[in-house]
Amino acid sequence: MEPESDAHIMQRVAAGDRKAFALLFDRYHASVARFAFRFVGDPARAEELTQDIFVKLYRNAKAYKPTAQFKTFLFRVATNHCLNEVRRGEYRVSHTPTSPQEDAEEGGVDVAAPEGDRPDEAVAGRELERAVGEALKGMSERERAAFTMCRFEGMAYRDIAEALEASEAAVKSLIHRATLAVAKKIEELQAGTLPARSRA
Repeated sequence: MEPESDAHIMQRVAAGDRKAFALLFDRYHASVARFAFRFVGDPARAEELTQDIFVKLYRNAKAYKPTAQFKTFLFRVATNHCLNEVRRGEYRVSHTPTSPQEDAEEGGVDVAAPEGDRPDEAVAGRELERAVGEALKGMSERERAAFTMCRFEGMAYRDIAEALEASEAAVKSLIHRATLAVAKKIEELQAGTLPARSRA
């Protein structure tokens, strides 16, 4: 038996079914928490934002149209909430986990780093994660949102554009700039000029 679609579950949520809402929460809590963490860099605040985002999702359930992908709708809510939070100026990305273990503990995400059993491969993977994390800190909020949805959540440009309420061309530009920023940090890493990790 195939799992119930997100769209159908969301229709149940719109009808006031709290069990259906719990299903969506279980399916997407980790993704939203990772996304929020990339904005504020603080696991506790990211969890608060995640709770706020799901509350907004519940309250706006009737606005969801099943013709749109649920994940796009969810990330539009998440993006707007995180951007508003950051624009208030109280939070900023100040810390980037440097290991998969720390990342998982703090609600972050694993970067697609090389995997391997050899210690040198593991170190290389952690260094690559650090370079990507440093690049994320230097991006604009919209670049970070677009890059996170594309690279960490696997969303298509079309869906990211809808979530950001932007054109696909604008999204491609955001992701292009973000990718260049990541490439620059990797070059700094390879040249040995990437600043040591800092906790602000």
